[in-house]
Amino acid sequence: MSKAINCFKAYDARGKVPDDLNAEIAYRIGRAYAEFIKPEQVAVGRDVRLSSDEIFAALTSGLTDSGVDVLDLGLCGTEQVYFAAFHLELGGGIMITASHNPIDYNGLKFVRECARPLSADSGLGDIRRIAEEESFSPAERKGEITPTDLSADYVDHLLSYIGNPEALKPLKIISNPGNGMAGPVIDLLEKRLPFEFIKLQHEPDGNFPNGIPNPLLPEGRGATIDAIRQHGADLGVAWDGDFDRCFLFDHNGRFIEGYYIVGLLGVQLLQQNPGERIVHDPRLTWNTIELVEAGNGEAVHSKSGHAFIKETMRAVNGIYGGEMSAHHYFREFGYCDSGMIPWLLLAEMISTQNRPFAKMVDERIERYPVSGEINTSVADAAEALKLVEAHYADLPHQIDRTDGLGMDFGDWRFNLRASNTEPLLRMNVETRGDHGMMERRRDEILDLIRD
Repeated sequence: MSKAINCFKAYDARGKVPDDLNAEIAYRIGRAYAEFIKPEQVAVGRDVRLSSDEIFAALTSGLTDSGVDVLDLGLCGTEQVYFAAFHLELGGGIMITASHNPIDYNGLKFVRECARPLSADSGLGDIRRIAEEESFSPAERKGEITPTDLSADYVDHLLSYIGNPEALKPLKIISNPGNGMAGPVIDLLEKRLPFEFIKLQHEPDGNFPNGIPNPLLPEGRGATIDAIRQHGADLGVAWDGDFDRCFLFDHNGRFIEGYYIVGLLGVQLLQQNPGERIVHDPRLTWNTIELVEAGNGEAVHSKSGHAFIKETMRAVNGIYGGEMSAHHYFREFGYCDSGMIPWLLLAEMISTQNRPFAKMVDERIERYPVSGEINTSVADAAEALKLVEAHYADLPHQIDRTDGLGMDFGDWRFNLRASNTEPLLRMNVETRGDHGMMERRRDEILDLIRD
């Protein structure tokens, strides 16, 4: 009789420790990953959560009992596992992290050979089934665990995205890892860049004395905003726990929605690489499409979520992909997301263009006002989507079902999609230059959903 495992989600595995994820489950997942992927070597990293060492020991025991050799990256961020997998052309990689989830959670993020994504549609379901059934083949040998430090190569790679670091201006940058894993990387980059870093909540600490790092929530931004204003900084950067997302603030302390960053980075990369494809998610689109097409690029939309964006980027050979959720993907980074490359590119732009970040986005924010993503609990997401679609059916519109329900009415549009992990509807609204209309339509749809 199989033992149910409840921590698998659409793109990863995560849950409460020890109820949903514990040493016994992590061991079985390690065996199942090895059974399905059949790698020779796997990179494994972990974040600073208090349960990460125990999960690491069990997971790697499962891998080595299956004959897989493990490169132990130690404490690191998710993108360092991605880097190891594509840089060393490994058979796979696993990151132990719960990112921005509550303190008693942990999780696992998986990639296969050369950092190719795994999702519920491409292998995670099989890994879950094998782990539940414990249908493991005997191994001819026991794998070995080798401590591995790739930080020098990783930092060299990050700096390859910008021009001559010595030609950059000495910008003042607020950096806030939220006691997650970004701090050690900032320390390494600081030695190679002329920037002055003012470091907040810098030391990794699994007790998270300043709260779980999630700058997507307004209550997680205050310390960064205050420090920008206090120190007169040029830029503020904050990260979630495993720093696969970075969140950006201008010199006024204003939080800049990830949507506007997608177009900004797309244009920057197209300047050196005209004609390339830029992949974006379908939640908010007009600003990105306009900028990419004006920059002699091709905008390609993809279903939201890292596995889908990565698969689309590989399919169309996109140079860059961006989501409004602050995930940014780069072809030269194994088509994976990085929370370090975006702010490095932006800092270079501020320095070389001699123009503040605010001036780069002010006009775009006015041109395409957005609601920001608003989450609403619903009993039946599919029924709510039908209701909203029916309500607007008589207006002239175009429909996009790439991810949930997208309706475009010419002067405004929205996207509604069900969460892959929670009983929520996620809503985004944008208009063409009409902030008042955006607010009215936002409230109108929220009333429909809540009623």
